[in-house]
Amino acid sequence: QVQLVESGGGLVQAGDSLRLSCAASGRTFSNYGMGWLRQAPGKEREFVAAISGSGRSTWYLDSVKGRFTISRDNAKNTVHLQMNSLKPEDTAVYYCAALRGSRVYSPSEYDHWGQGTQVTVSS
Repeated sequence: QVQLVESGGGLVQAGDSLRLSCAASGRTFSNYGMGWLRQAPGKEREFVAAISGSGRSTWYLDSVKGRFTISRDNAKNTVHLQMNSLKPEDTAVYYCAALRGSRVYSPSEYDHWGQGTQVTVSS
């Protein structure tokens, strides 16, 4: 069982950066691939980025490639999402979740969701 708590969201201007963090409890953290997903008002929840349990493999939504970087520290049970060059369309609640299946781009493959952290990017 993994419990997840996100932090690091906020209100920023377009072009700014934010670093989201996800703290995980549970001794089997390194067994899980981890993902960041987001949900904007009136929209479906969407995949943003994922990282394998070892940290050697990463996946990104096309629109964030080159701007966002996912990383993890298994010794500290944390996952981070560094977000640079933020755009107003990045505004959403960002969730950390554990990957339980193989389809990393599908939100339905994730569980143990955190409570989310709000990211708002003004133009």
